[in-house]
This record gives sequence, structure tokens and C-alpha cells, in this order.
Amino acid sequence: MKIAMIGHKRIPSREGGVEVVVESLAVRMAAAGHDVTAYNRRGKHIAGGEGVHIKNYKGVRIKSVPTFENGKLNAIVYSVIASFLALFGRYDVIHYHAEGPCSMLWLPRLFGIRTVATIHGLDWQRAKWGGFATKFLKFGEKTAAKYADEVIVLSEGTRDYFRETYGRETVYLPNGVDVRDYVPPVIIKEKYGLEKDGYILFLARIVPEKGLHYLIEAFMNTDTDMKLVVAGSASHTAEYAREVTKTAKKDGRIIFTGFVEGDELWELYHNCRLYVLPSDVEGMPLTLLEAMGCGCDCLVSDIETVKNVDNGYGHTFAHGDARDLERKLNDILSAPKSDKTEQIEYIKTNYSWDRVTEKTIELYGE
Repeated sequence: MKIAMIGHKRIPSREGGVEVVVESLAVRMAAAGHDVTAYNRRGKHIAGGEGVHIKNYKGVRIKSVPTFENGKLNAIVYSVIASFLALFGRYDVIHYHAEGPCSMLWLPRLFGIRTVATIHGLDWQRAKWGGFATKFLKFGEKTAAKYADEVIVLSEGTRDYFRETYGRETVYLPNGVDVRDYVPPVIIKEKYGLEKDGYILFLARIVPEKGLHYLIEAFMNTDTDMKLVVAGSASHTAEYAREVTKTAKKDGRIIFTGFVEGDELWELYHNCRLYVLPSDVEGMPLTLLEAMGCGCDCLVSDIETVKNVDNGYGHTFAHGDARDLERKLNDILSAPKSDKTEQIEYIKTNYSWDRVTEKTIELYGE
């Protein structure tokens, strides 16, 4: 089949969960013999900047679409241009990712092109968006519900939401994960002085809904010699990032690494004493899947979309409650680290990218 992917920032990239999903699917589909094109965004505001002009990545054809730097207009302009360009690609299916880009899904549908939408989460719930952006995201959500031939959701909660809100049946298809073998602390020891089991890891975008402010508050009140490593970059939330960074400067145990990828990323996973995801809102957290697959001990907020992934293998705290998070940190750090063999096997068995790709291809062909 001839397939187009629209909605991500760019591939290859780990800027967010959408980028990881698009790259994982597109590369595997291309390897299976399908003709796949990914419409990347281009601009100085996109990680990699103007220098990202690759035309092919592991068999996936790359087309670059110029966008505005303004965060509120970025997805709108991109989805309009990419959708019009895709009309001339003679695709069998155009796969839209995330609610914002889905706002243009009606256009290829109007021309009889098969469309599939993946809703990675209810993006309008996220704190970074204002009134106009929220309305735009909800419009994209409604467009997907009304016009997409198939709608893929990543959690049972989102499946229930589409059924109750729009009377639309969706396909529940969770993300996959590539489980990596153990990587010793070489890069992170040289750059940050980190040793195995000597730090707590927060790995996510620095945005309000990820709950980093709860973790910093709880950690600063925790009596431990461990470090807190904050790995991630800000996304349309520079003011929030400045606030949490200013607060963290009061505690010399807190280290900000910025955006990480490659061996450094996997070293951080494999050698942390505890991975913490204190989110208020999540779609399906890929970083939690990766952390569990690497054998991390995990402490997560008790929101439904996170608990469903954790499946009882880790620890939970009451979301939004820094005091409860502090108590759980103290309890976990004062106890021996448990064996994670069963947890790793659970991830390998239930979250395979090969399986997700096969199921997605089946949806395309039905």
C-alpha cells in the first residue's frame, strides 16, 4: 500500500510520544514493503532546526512542510499544507496523528482517500493550551470522530469517551516499546557524576500536566543523598520551565539534563533507582513503557491511563498530592529494590511494535 503519515513534528525524533509512534510504525511498514511517506514539520523552532532536510529515513520517504514558530499556529498551518500536498500523493491511506492535525482529515476524505486517525490523548485537557487552541483541538477531535474511516485510541478511557461523547466506536490499540539490553553508566557518569541506583529519574517534556512541580516539592523535603535527574525540554511552556528551574536551584541535588536521546537516554533508564511519572494528564505514556521494559522501579500518579500501563508492577500516589508523593518516595527509597524480571516479560509480551504495526496494517486494508 501507499501510506502517508501526518501529525508529528519530525522523524527521526524523540521530541514526544507522537514522534516515537510515527517513526516506529513507518519504519516497520517500509521494511514490510509498503510505500510510506512522512510529512515532517520544518522550521527553526523544530528540534534540529532548518538543517533537517533529509529525504529518506530507513526506507521512509520524508517530505518537509514549513510551519510558523508560534506554538498556537504551528499545528494548524502544518496540517493544512500537509493535507493539501497529500492530495496529490495518490495514497491508499492517510494516517493522521493527534487531535490538532485531525482538523484537516475531512479534506482527503472528501476526495475519497481512506483516512485513519490515532488519538494519542485528549490534548485539549493539557494545561499549556489557551481558549483558541482548546477549541481547535476539540474541532480536530470531532472531525476525526465524524469523518475518519477508523479511529485508533491508546486507552480504554479514551475509547469510552468517544463512545459516550460522539457515539463513535474506536479501535483500542496501545503503543509498543523496544526493550533494550542493559547499558552501564558511562556517559551519564562522565557528564553528571551519576552512578547506578544513585538517582531518581523524571523523563518527560517540562510542561505543567507532567507534574514535575509536585516531584520537585516532594523531593526537596526528602532526606536522601540521591540526585533527582530531570531529563526533558520545555514545549510551548517557557514560563513554567523557568519557574520549576528557579525552584530547583534551591536544592543542589537536582540536575537538569535537557533533551536526551541515544545511549545517554538508555543509560538513564537502566541505572536509576526509581523512575517517577507524576502526571495529571496522559494519553499513553511511552516513557513509562520504556522504563518498565528496562526493569526500573516505577512510581506513578494514580490516574487511570497511567495505572492501566503500570498494571500493578510499580507504586502509585494520589495525583496532584505532593505530600503523598513525598511519603511514597521515602517508603520506596528506604526499602530494597525488588526483582523486575516478571515486569520486563510483561512489557515484552504485551507491548510489541511488530504486533502494533501488523494490527495497523490490517486496519488499513479492511
